[in-house]
Amino acid sequence: MIFSSIFFLFVFLPVTLLLYFLVPWKLKNLVLLLTSLVFYAWGEPVYVFLMLFSILFNYLSGLEIVWYQERQYNRRAQISFWITVAVNLGLLGFFKYYGFFLENFNAVLPFEIPYVQLALPVGISFYTFQTLSYIIDVYKGNVPVQKNFVSFGAYVTMFPQLIAGPIVRYSDIDQQLSVRSLSMEKFGQGVAWFIQGLAKKVLLANNIGSTFDAIAALAPGDRSVLTAWIGCLAYAMQIYFDFSGYSDMAVGLGKMFGFELVRNFNYPYISKSITEFWRRWHISLGTWFREYVYIPLGGNRVSVPRHILNILIVWFLTGFWHGASWNFIVWGLYYGVLLLLEKYILAPVLSRLPGPVTQLYAFFFVLLGWVPFFSPSLSSTMTFLGNLFGIGGSGLIDTTGLYYLSGNLLLLIICLLSSTPLIWNLLKRFVLDRGRSAILPSAVLYLVILILCTASLVNATYNPFLYFRF
Repeated sequence: MIFSSIFFLFVFLPVTLLLYFLVPWKLKNLVLLLTSLVFYAWGEPVYVFLMLFSILFNYLSGLEIVWYQERQYNRRAQISFWITVAVNLGLLGFFKYYGFFLENFNAVLPFEIPYVQLALPVGISFYTFQTLSYIIDVYKGNVPVQKNFVSFGAYVTMFPQLIAGPIVRYSDIDQQLSVRSLSMEKFGQGVAWFIQGLAKKVLLANNIGSTFDAIAALAPGDRSVLTAWIGCLAYAMQIYFDFSGYSDMAVGLGKMFGFELVRNFNYPYISKSITEFWRRWHISLGTWFREYVYIPLGGNRVSVPRHILNILIVWFLTGFWHGASWNFIVWGLYYGVLLLLEKYILAPVLSRLPGPVTQLYAFFFVLLGWVPFFSPSLSSTMTFLGNLFGIGGSGLIDTTGLYYLSGNLLLLIICLLSSTPLIWNLLKRFVLDRGRSAILPSAVLYLVILILCTASLVNATYNPFLYFRF
């Protein structure tokens, strides 16, 4: 089940909200847990047992670790901790990476090991990182162990952020599992966030995404430089509005149920450096790797060679987390190298350049970075990169490129403007931030947007969600 579906909007969500607000406070987490399990099991009921195992295993492991620590059995607590980490990573590795490893082993072995590619459990990358954050923080004493099984289960399965984040660290939500505010004002804010995210996904990502798919399906020899750059720009807009839209919907749903979830995107395409881009893009993932990998490795409080190694390790893992493919590893290391270049070489140069120049610099390298991300293989990555610079394609400009440019120019302009704070600031100034007089026009605006999204979904034949495969 996805948020941008008629069934979710007009059946699942209303029924869930009705149940949630009808039951007494002590049962709200139970309703959230049960409805979240239904949400998860809707598309693949078999894997709900994997999630239930993860919940039970990590809940008991947390209790065991604290039991050992309270009795000063520190060695046993340490062993229990590492076993728990290993089991979590082992489950993620088996379902997500075993095919990748066997494929690479088969490429070098004199014989072939047969294997069946398993369907990736939806959201496993996200809820595994959430359970790991809980176990690590409990082991370090940063948060108290959760003794209420229902509350812990609600944390792991919470459907607003279960499928694609944001990755909610347990320390960010510990108190909210017991005490959170519910009000009409907060509910209204949640509805606004949700509709904004829905519009990003349905009206922008879906429409520009179909253009990218058409260009990606062209034979490499049929792509001119213009066509390739339009395709790359279209994908950049699709993945931003697709993923940030889904994250905004998650934040909005969280508010409807009384939770405050972290914002996951902050206009990353206006960044003036790659370093700034990664402070604005998928913020919860960057925070997770900083807190649980980068800092434990020593962060930047080490020698220069060790710091370089730390950065490369973090970005290797970031790339590998996104997918079991050499493409994602290359993509991760690409950003690791760019970040190191900025820190040790380019920072003084960038600080002296005008803002628009540094924004173009960052956006150019981000666009190049999307090529290994969307390409199915390293060879197709190199082919598409060649097309971007006139190698192996149909020249600089051709009729295909002009066709996609003329047919998508207005949409691309709308996407580019919407990826900056400009449109949002104008809406706030002239509609949303005008006190009590803004209530009616704001409600009308959001209602119109919801109607447009619904009409689009009713007739939709193209409604993917890119991060489902991660």
